[in-house]
Amino acid sequence: MRLVRETILPGVGVRHEFTTDAGEIIGVLVHHDGRRDLLMYDRDDPDTCASTTDLSAADSRVLAEMLGASQVTESLGAVQQEVAGLTLEWIQVPADSEIGSTTIAEGQYRQRTGASIVAVLREGESIPAPGPDFVLLNGDTIVAVATQDGAAALRELILSGP
Repeated sequence: MRLVRETILPGVGVRHEFTTDAGEIIGVLVHHDGRRDLLMYDRDDPDTCASTTDLSAADSRVLAEMLGASQVTESLGAVQQEVAGLTLEWIQVPADSEIGSTTIAEGQYRQRTGASIVAVLREGESIPAPGPDFVLLNGDTIVAVATQDGAAALRELILSGP
């Protein structure tokens, strides 16, 4: 079985990539909003993306069918999971944010956006179910459950400050 490398890109999504038998590196970037980009890397410089193609959900299904998939299924480990209108969102607190050193309660994130912070990723450690007294730090990645609108409102609030 071919090795597929996954890289979480906070605030963007997850990049999946593999190397073909011919030595080409092909990737798919799955954005938080469900969009996908097909990535083709430069053969001489594998760190350089030679071309990208934006794919809608319908485009992704057609391409999967063309490549021989009989049914397209979404991975449970995908960056965005929609269950009854909810989405899972990752938002990195900017290094220069005024939010750093404030508690979840002080930010009133759920009251202001309807989004619930369900975990925080800090220096390679996962902190599940942080309470209202949990202090957010610059560089933390917030994991939240929300509607699409709530996720967008929380992202705006975190990125623009209180």
